[in-house]
Amino acid sequence: MVKFEAAVFEFAAGKLEQLPVSDVPEIVFSGKSNVGKSSLINKLLNRKALARVSATPGKTATINFYNVQGARLVDLPGYGYAKVSQAEKRRWADLVEGYLASDRNIQCIVQIVDIRHRPTENDLQMIHFLMDTGFPFVVVATKADKLNKTQRQQQLAMFDELFQDENGENVLQVIPFSSVSGEGADTIRQMIRSVAEIPDPS
Repeated sequence: MVKFEAAVFEFAAGKLEQLPVSDVPEIVFSGKSNVGKSSLINKLLNRKALARVSATPGKTATINFYNVQGARLVDLPGYGYAKVSQAEKRRWADLVEGYLASDRNIQCIVQIVDIRHRPTENDLQMIHFLMDTGFPFVVVATKADKLNKTQRQQQLAMFDELFQDENGENVLQVIPFSSVSGEGADTIRQMIRSVAEIPDPS
């Protein structure tokens, strides 16, 4: 049984060979730098600073693991920050790609976007990668408190239009989230609890 209140920081891996054994279900958080990934994780865990919120976008250069008893939350390095060197971007990409290709017990990927903006090219690449590879995932749209009701409806309609199949049916679930009000946190926690109870098919 997942216990968010018992969460502890477990490990930071900067190289593939440092990855811990994948012995429990893993719920992975992916998104661009400064999209509110650490704030989302802290809100889910009801902690103020377990996941460090960096004042400098692009500073998190490791895959960070948080143990929630029976599962792990896995925080991937943020992508898309322009001021990082090409060599460092390549290292991050190799680390993330290697992690995702490592046959780990990944039960869900939480792909994070900013509700205020159209998804970036990197966001769309990641979402299409997840769709193509068959990873189970949801899209969480952070900073929902920054929009008024009309703006919010417009943005959610934009996401719906972006993620339709050839029949015009929505193919992605988008969960609005606010680290200020807590909107969406219970929905995401329930999703994590449900997928963490799925046994590893291997």
